[in-house]
Amino acid sequence: MLARLLRSIYLIQLLTGGLIGTWAAVALAPRWGAASLGLVPLAAIGWVLLWQVVIIAVSVWQSHAGGPLLPWWRTFWGELKAALLIFCLRLPMAQANPSILAPTDSATRNALPVLLVHGYICNHRVWDKVAQTLRQHGHPVLALNLEPLFTSIDDYAALVERAVAALRAHTGAPQVALVGHSMGGLAIRAWLRAQGAQQAACIITLGTPHQGTRVPQWFSTPNGSQMAWHSPWLAELGRSETPAKRQLMRIALTQQDNIVYPQREQWLDGAQVTEFSAIGHLQMCLDDGVINWLLRQLDAPH
Repeated sequence: MLARLLRSIYLIQLLTGGLIGTWAAVALAPRWGAASLGLVPLAAIGWVLLWQVVIIAVSVWQSHAGGPLLPWWRTFWGELKAALLIFCLRLPMAQANPSILAPTDSATRNALPVLLVHGYICNHRVWDKVAQTLRQHGHPVLALNLEPLFTSIDDYAALVERAVAALRAHTGAPQVALVGHSMGGLAIRAWLRAQGAQQAACIITLGTPHQGTRVPQWFSTPNGSQMAWHSPWLAELGRSETPAKRQLMRIALTQQDNIVYPQREQWLDGAQVTEFSAIGHLQMCLDDGVINWLLRQLDAPH
């Protein structure tokens, strides 16, 4: 669903940019001649890039929590590159039903199976780099799609349960590790509330709004409202969790998260928290430091 939606959006943006380029080419044709036709593809691609620049710049500006500007400047460029790679190239090309990926390293095939759960308005292709790295370290991997896009986060618990069951059946493992980015971490916690902790070896979240986010919501959706700052849904979810469940959790947050903020408030009592710096929200799924940290959490005794 998301892949088709993104392809439609980018097609509209390309056509709009192409029309702007055509208008400019006609206006400049008396001076430039046939060379002015080159403005058409440049304007089409430039219009798509402009939208990405504006969206990332606005998000970084809105989430700025003070302090030195250099980490925020680095975050802008890192998040822009991540958005161009993931949102423009990978997400629009996602398949509907991703399959379980076997390890590529036969020497460590007994490594813990890993379920990857993406965030809000994303799909499984956000995990491409993470999944490949995990496979190289011997982990069987399944990255699922959360659909429909706009529904209660509680509705995703059943999808997570089916994916956990499939991964366990495929590998024969009694437990799996669950890794969530952004809203994906909340979907895992909703699954934990519904199914219990027996099947979870550990739970790792990247940039998850455990306390909600103050990011402006330009249109209201059920899952978007649930992720609002200190929402009633989040409070109820927190009350459902025992100290034993919290001990399963490893939380990674970035001090310059441009989507989930206040950034340093995204902790949970009893869960281990690790902070990163100068990394954007989407960029966490591509950053080598974050991925190496993730590998260490998976290799630690559980």
